Amino acid sequence: MPKYRYEIAVFFCVLLSLGRTGCGGKTSTFVRYEFPSADIPLDNEVFAAPKGRNAPQQVHITQGDYDGKGVIISWVTQDEAGPSNLQYGTLEKKYAFSAEGTVTNYTFYNYTSGYIHHCLVDGLEYDTKYYYKIGVDDSAREFWFQTPPRIDPDASYTFGIIGDLGQTFNSLSTLEHYMHSEGQTVLFVGDLSYADRYKYDNIGVRWDSWGQLVERSAAYQPWIWSAGNHEIEYMPDIGEVTPFKSYLHRFPTPHMASNSTNPLWYAVRRASAHIIVLSSYSSFLKYTPQWSWLQEELKKVNRQKTPWLIVVMHVPLYSSNQVHYMEGESMRTVFESCFVRSRVDFVFAGHVHAHERSYRISNIYYNVSSGDRYPVPERSAPVYFTVGDGGNQEGLAGRFWDPQPEYSAFREASYGHSTLEIRNRTHAYYHWHRNDDGTKVLADSVIFFNQYWASNLRRRRHSP
Repeated sequence: MPKYRYEIAVFFCVLLSLGRTGCGGKTSTFVRYEFPSADIPLDNEVFAAPKGRNAPQQVHITQGDYDGKGVIISWVTQDEAGPSNLQYGTLEKKYAFSAEGTVTNYTFYNYTSGYIHHCLVDGLEYDTKYYYKIGVDDSAREFWFQTPPRIDPDASYTFGIIGDLGQTFNSLSTLEHYMHSEGQTVLFVGDLSYADRYKYDNIGVRWDSWGQLVERSAAYQPWIWSAGNHEIEYMPDIGEVTPFKSYLHRFPTPHMASNSTNPLWYAVRRASAHIIVLSSYSSFLKYTPQWSWLQEELKKVNRQKTPWLIVVMHVPLYSSNQVHYMEGESMRTVFESCFVRSRVDFVFAGHVHAHERSYRISNIYYNVSSGDRYPVPERSAPVYFTVGDGGNQEGLAGRFWDPQPEYSAFREASYGHSTLEIRNRTHAYYHWHRNDDGTKVLADSVIFFNQYWASNLRRRRHSP
């Protein structure tokens, strides 16, 4: 089908949906036949360390400031600490600038990590390709990244959404399919390595192998991190009682740039999007630090500059899957009214190993004494996505409740990834790509109107 006909068809579907909640809920009947849900053996070439003594490995970058003019570059050296500085510039193999980082390591049960380096590179120019070099002599390695366009309501940008990835051959398939998309930055919705499943052996080793696996993408574009339950690693029976120990040592976030007191929740602005990352496994009730921070961050959102308001978390607030059913209910009762009041566009979550998309609905009118008992259509509500289908060893969550609830627009238990293509201040394209026996297949696609600008257009059209 020609692209313009496809877009027109989806456009009319969206128009029809404005009168109710959507074009009709759909449960996909697709049955997948893919790789087994087992981790890739540690001696597989996908985990191979780079050549050279003490060569930097597990390289990944994330946004390093509030507005996208900085990155934090992280890597690991195994033999010795070595230098934590890097060189960078706008010309390949010609590095006009340098930055100095920090180095740390940690122990977990009977594992001692390599030397973990984090280096903030800030003051960058927008919409510019930078090359960077880490390591020394014959072990040095070179990479590149592209900074986003300046903050602007009509800045176009494409985000990838990946969650619950793990390190199976299905995980590799998802990652390789994403790398052939137009995605420029990953919004990662939690559950990274699944190393915690190796409780008494190889927990740290499986963190190292996962870092090697994702380097092929994460060294070249930012991955915006959020933590899931598999990052907690609370194991008092082996003497490990510090939650998120491995995760926090390995994956820094720019939380202080948004006045957050904890790296597990923070916010960044990128192109035309304001992205808020929340922690499903930290205190979130009223008056707690995370709740208080969110109230202040929502006040800072300027839809004139960043019209697209996106929330990232791990546990879905709405899901019609029987696995982890209603685990996000307590967080929903606390945060949903904030999301509706602020006209959040999208909430991306993982945890459930399937894909699901909701209509714009809310349940904020219900209380124990009166009000609607069920989710109802709500123009100001976000669309809720579950993208926990990265490919980990636990397999898929194929048990959906039947009949499909009215709030659920599309659902399917297959591995894959999503992309959100922001076109301008008014429209964005969402695509979910299924891993169909090794082939990337477009299985769900919708055009969305921006909550702020679309509502303003409707008011102007209906004003006298």
